[in-house]
Amino acid sequence: MAKARIQFKETRDVPLESILRLYRANEWSSARKPQKLWRALKNSNALVTAWEGDRLVGLGNAISDGHLVVYYPHLLVLPEYQGRGVGTGIMIILKRKYRGFHQHMLVADGRAIEFYRKCGFERAGKTEPMWIYHGNDH
Repeated sequence: MAKARIQFKETRDVPLESILRLYRANEWSSARKPQKLWRALKNSNALVTAWEGDRLVGLGNAISDGHLVVYYPHLLVLPEYQGRGVGTGIMIILKRKYRGFHQHMLVADGRAIEFYRKCGFERAGKTEPMWIYHGNDH
């Protein structure tokens, strides 16, 4: 039996349980705030999802001022789908949507650093990432 192809969608019609399954599989603490997470994703300027059949296998979002700056806060892929082009496909769609913007920003750590380098991102000069963070997964 042939394996289903990954389909990328720009839709906000994503069941909360599918979102939570994805975030829990990646051990992101925002899964413990389901209603806030759901509202945050639905209110993003862009939301791209990746599906194999009716299974959510990846998700990425962007927030932006609409003219100069875009920030990519979340990009998650189910662990068993990582390394298969799902995250790259999501980033291609998001970067295309914001092509020509002056600044594309994100925060990366761990294994994600090399992934984002392959997507064209680089360390921002001598900047240091800074935050006030209420979580424990980093």
